Amino acid sequence: MAVYIKLRQILEQKGISQRELARMTGLRASTINHLCSEKVDRVYLETLELICKTLHIRIEDLIEIE
Repeated sequence: MAVYIKLRQILEQKGISQRELARMTGLRASTINHLCSEKVDRVYLETLELICKTLHIRIEDLIEIE
C-alpha cells in the first residue's frame, strides 16, 4: 500500500505558495516543503488536520491511498 500526499497539487490549484501556507498555518517552511516532496515517510495527523482546515479541504482531498 502506498500513501501519497497531494499538497503540491492542491497548492498549485489554489495559487498558494509553500511559504504562504507556512505563514497561514504557523508551520515551519521546511515542514511544508517536506510534505510537498515525493518522499514523505511520516507526518503528524495534527499537521494534516491543520492544513486541511486552513485550505478548507477534506483529508480525503489531501491523501491518496493506492
